[in-house]
Amino acid sequence: MPVVLWVAFLATHLWLGYDGLNHPNLPFGDVTNVYRPWVEQSLSGFRLGIDGPWVYPILAFIPMLAAMVLGAANYGIGWMLMVTLADAAVFAYLIVRARSDAETGTRRIVAAWWWLALLLLIGPVAVGRIDIFTVDLVIVGLLLVRTRPALAGVLLALATWVKVWPAAMVAAVVIAVRRRVRVAVAAAITLVGVAAGALAFGAGMNVFSFVTEQTGRGLQVEAPVSSIWMWMAYAGAETRVGYDLDILTFQVSGPGSEFASWLMTPLLVVAVALVLVLAVIVVRRGTSSVVVLPWLALALVTALMTFNKVGSPQFMVWLSAPIILGIVTQGRRFFAPAMVAFVMGALTQIIYPIAYDDVIGLDPVMLTVLSLRNLLTVSLFVFSLVMLWQSRETSREVAQDAGGVFGRTVGGPVGRL
Repeated sequence: MPVVLWVAFLATHLWLGYDGLNHPNLPFGDVTNVYRPWVEQSLSGFRLGIDGPWVYPILAFIPMLAAMVLGAANYGIGWMLMVTLADAAVFAYLIVRARSDAETGTRRIVAAWWWLALLLLIGPVAVGRIDIFTVDLVIVGLLLVRTRPALAGVLLALATWVKVWPAAMVAAVVIAVRRRVRVAVAAAITLVGVAAGALAFGAGMNVFSFVTEQTGRGLQVEAPVSSIWMWMAYAGAETRVGYDLDILTFQVSGPGSEFASWLMTPLLVVAVALVLVLAVIVVRRGTSSVVVLPWLALALVTALMTFNKVGSPQFMVWLSAPIILGIVTQGRRFFAPAMVAFVMGALTQIIYPIAYDDVIGLDPVMLTVLSLRNLLTVSLFVFSLVMLWQSRETSREVAQDAGGVFGRTVGGPVGRL
């Protein structure tokens, strides 16, 4: 079985790399046309995020720089090599633990196969953006919560300094698990330590520039909320799709779009806050972390996707972390979200890169595909909220037959907050 798994792993990454570098719609365009110039600019003396503002947290530069291993001319291949190595480390962790952990071994193998299938369905954009490195860190971080809570906190904090969304996973772990203090302290030390390191290199306030660099952007065409204006544009209303040269994305604008763009940020904050409050209520009622954490993580990830005015296709790969955790700890109870993620991934690849020209050209068939994918995103958010709330009643049943990663926390309540 391990040999077959590794052959499938290598075949998957070879195909995604080949497709990403050769598809006419350039799904690796950010890698070769954005990341590489950023690295070249920084190596020439102007260090992004240190000497000037940057759109990403400072640690995002590390995998971008590492992709230079084969030189600028082969930057895309170097990038795929780094992605494959990072993914392989996560894949190996799943497989090795499967052989040594009889209780969750089968579910770990299932999770490994599921992950490969999801990456294939999402397509090359799943590995052609910086997000894949955050996903790798978050997957391992969530799976290590019980055995190595401090290390889990470090990994989740490092992921946050690559891209912001894993900060929600830090909050989820601190709320859901009993050994929350170790996680919180380790994460806080790591977050402060990285910031202090950047300041020591002379970054000043540029180290926090990623917070404000993208606040003024409009509605990206793929975002769930943008579907309203995409259909308005198709209907001939005073709405149009245009390319933003600063953000390097297609955005939609029309009556009310500026207000909606402004409104999405506070809505996102409120949605995340409400999910966390719901989780606190559930945990305070003594629900086991083995039940709470996977659904809480999924609810937070889908909230970030549902209320995001960006909606980039690579966001779909975020689903990997909470669903892998759910498969490993709860098995068949995560069948529904695992299958929905497959559909969302396949629709995303159709949207980008396969038929992206038709999407921005307002083809009604592709607008329907886009709307369906966005509807599934919202539905998965609602479903995860329901399952999180119902975990109050199913905790004992799940704890008895799920076992696994959370070991000692399974048999009893997580503790009071």
